[in-house]
Amino acid sequence: MTPALPEASPTIRAEILAWLERFASCVRAVNYRDAYPFWHEQALAFGTHKRVLEGLWDWRDRQWDSVWPKTDGFTFDAEATRVLASPDGQMAVAITPWGSTGYNPDGSAFDRPGRASIILMRGGAEGWVGVHSHMSLERGVPQESFGNRPVVAR
Repeated sequence: MTPALPEASPTIRAEILAWLERFASCVRAVNYRDAYPFWHEQALAFGTHKRVLEGLWDWRDRQWDSVWPKTDGFTFDAEATRVLASPDGQMAVAITPWGSTGYNPDGSAFDRPGRASIILMRGGAEGWVGVHSHMSLERGVPQESFGNRPVVAR
């Protein structure tokens, strides 16, 4: 018989949900500077059609720049989020749906739902630090958004 998934304790789950909300607030504010401490400088990331990006700065330049200023209202769905954790509580994985608003070239809005897997380890200024992110859009969602918000802090 296969053992049960290693669900996080209520304490770790609450910490990860709080981390997700604080990070999402940086995305909504297009505030890169405040988002950096959430991630390991050598974090690995990829998205729907992106190759593996190595390092926070490559991720920022190739993914954050093409999404954050062009969308609005980014949120993780805390209720639907699953959090798994290692037995020693030093590593956790958040499996979470997310949503945002995208914009067509004519300025009309569309729903931009997706899902993410985020691997975190204990440490960093936020108590947990992300070491890997895979964020992808749901099928059929336009890949490009044409919003134009300023980056608040680079």
